[in-house]
Amino acid sequence: FVVGPNGEVVPDIDGNLPGRGIWLSASRDVVNTAVATRCFSKAARAKVKVAEDMADRVEVLLTRRCLELLGVARRAGQALAGYDKVRGELLARRGALLLEASDGASGGRGQVRALAPSLPLVELFGSAELGPAVGREAAVHVVVGRGKLAHRLLREVSRLAGFRPGRIELAGQPARVG
Repeated sequence: FVVGPNGEVVPDIDGNLPGRGIWLSASRDVVNTAVATRCFSKAARAKVKVAEDMADRVEVLLTRRCLELLGVARRAGQALAGYDKVRGELLARRGALLLEASDGASGGRGQVRALAPSLPLVELFGSAELGPAVGREAAVHVVVGRGKLAHRLLREVSRLAGFRPGRIELAGQPARVG
């Protein structure tokens, strides 16, 4: 977060806005506590304005960033959607990150997960959110290939998990449950 010229605290998701940064853990509870206890004013050493819905704003920004990264991966040919395409990539062991829609049928999600139990799994988005990011109306299964985009996307969804219900698994073990 940074304090804008008008004295209002602004989320700095990219970490590149000018001014003195105020760093918090990526967690809804931490942000809500900081808002309630006026920690932003203490950290900025000045009276600042903080929106009561700051955690919701951060969630929206992080969600947008994750879905934009997924779109970049699709346009770069590093992300595929759909049961058959994802299944083919997983059988060929070309995937690096598996995204499953939280509202998809558990049977189908389980079948896909069984093909790659050691891949990181993300279940933070609904099918209506994943779909437009990969050029479809809706998508339940998405795989991202190896590379920097997969690493960056995993880092960003890990931050988002602190603000949104769902789950992330790394090598079959829960990483963070929101």
